[in-house]
Amino acid sequence: MNNKYKKLILSIIFDGIGMATLLPFDIIWAPLSGYLMTRMYAGNLGKVAGIVSFLEEIIPFSNMIPTFTLIWIYNYVIKKENKNKEAKVTA
Repeated sequence: MNNKYKKLILSIIFDGIGMATLLPFDIIWAPLSGYLMTRMYAGNLGKVAGIVSFLEEIIPFSNMIPTFTLIWIYNYVIKKENKNKEAKVTA
């Protein structure tokens, strides 16, 4: 299986865990989700995504946002489309 799709499966699992956690467990899950995000994505994307994931999990009632999956979509769909458009313009 491609690494890209492994990250998608992990993203869905991690979002499910985040949505299932209740307030006291968010204190444990928030830093863990931020750390996992930085490990999944390198560079500035991982750093920003880790901060966003931490904040989304620590802020009460924002757990319903699928942050891991949204970052995956940004990285593998939106960012890829932008690179393809830039390549066509310069060609």
